[in-house]
Amino acid sequence: MAIAIIPEKSVTVNPLKQSQALGASLAFLGLKGTMPLFHGSQGCTAFAKVVLVRHFREAIPLATTAMTEVTTILGGEENVEQAILTLVEKVQPEIIGLCTTGLTETRGDDMEMFLKDIRERHPELNHLAIIFAPTPDFKGALQDGFAVAVESIVKEIPKAGGIKPEQITILAGSALTPGDVQEIREIVTAFGLEPIFVPDLGVSLDGHLEDGYTPITASGTTLKQLRSLGSSAFTLALGESMLGAAQILEERFGTSYQVFRDLTGLEPVDQFLQKLSLLSGNPVPEKYRRQRRQLQDAMLDTHFYFSSKGVSLALEPDLLWTMVGFLQSMGAKIHNAVTTTRSPLLEELPINNVTIGDLEDFEKLALGSDLLIGNSNVNTISKRLSIPLYRLGIPIYDRLGNGLFTKVGYRGTIELLFGIGNLFIEHEESTIMHQWSSVINRE
Repeated sequence: MAIAIIPEKSVTVNPLKQSQALGASLAFLGLKGTMPLFHGSQGCTAFAKVVLVRHFREAIPLATTAMTEVTTILGGEENVEQAILTLVEKVQPEIIGLCTTGLTETRGDDMEMFLKDIRERHPELNHLAIIFAPTPDFKGALQDGFAVAVESIVKEIPKAGGIKPEQITILAGSALTPGDVQEIREIVTAFGLEPIFVPDLGVSLDGHLEDGYTPITASGTTLKQLRSLGSSAFTLALGESMLGAAQILEERFGTSYQVFRDLTGLEPVDQFLQKLSLLSGNPVPEKYRRQRRQLQDAMLDTHFYFSSKGVSLALEPDLLWTMVGFLQSMGAKIHNAVTTTRSPLLEELPINNVTIGDLEDFEKLALGSDLLIGNSNVNTISKRLSIPLYRLGIPIYDRLGNGLFTKVGYRGTIELLFGIGNLFIEHEESTIMHQWSSVINRE
């Protein structure tokens, strides 16, 4: 059982976490025909847009209510109203994902009352789905904002309907990449089930060319699919942060659920496939039985390089849980762990302690590690400490292919094994060459 440590210092130095508003906008980007709208200053939106564009290398639709000093003081209802009307006129979204920021949350704008009044004044907006997610960026992190958005989606959009035995809802947490979602879809459909992903980043941010430019999201979970969630026979929540949304669906429609905290590694994937077999009544396809044998062979090939290695991690809680379990299953040791926000997972981690802190804390704790795992902002620490870095999380701006990277299922676990294992091999070879060079120079 881990002890969660919060350093006692007055400022954050070299932040690790991303804002709640950015996390909520990421969730909304997995819905088709959507425009995320930040209620705040233009700078808040611009910063989030830059992070997402650099990470995915795709055009990211984001809008802002463009609050100024005056409107911040007097209240932002007029800005919200004008922003919604302008978006309806210019881009015709099916869904608007409205996220607050630290600026408007500090002032205390009553957003639900704003939206109620706006709809009363503009009945032509009745067809438009406006999903409100309270996401103050002075607390919480990306994972929290993503979870709040998903909870708002399943609270406001789905309608009750007759149960469809093959249809299941999959709540895809923030730790999953678009490539992960694609892999999970392939696995689930192989059992004859019909999954509806909330959100579906696997078709919206997977890096593909569209026929022509669209100012809103061109792909993702449709409004029709969202409304049909009440007809799903079961809910699979992927990530502990999706528990709240699963509970909302159970309360509203009586839909049973199960939380899978991770889908990386032999045992977690075994359990997932067993559940799909029970839900569908179909056996595990031979394709995945063969992939399982391939993973076992990959584990035999790589475990020599993982054994007793000390790894330091700087990740969001759901992703941290996944990587701790995966690394320990391969014989690696967790040197230290730093995360961004509180989560029920932290105290259950099978390590001594976890720090809720920043990259300054991480750099101090990571001394003596054999490997660092974190986003691209950890790269400067990696260079200063001369410790190799495996890039994971958001943002990753100095590598290509983030949209299609996969770490779930047997196949994704193999990719992760070889990626980290090759880093260990490269670092060992580099260390040996450096030692030999030192001996030759002395002679």
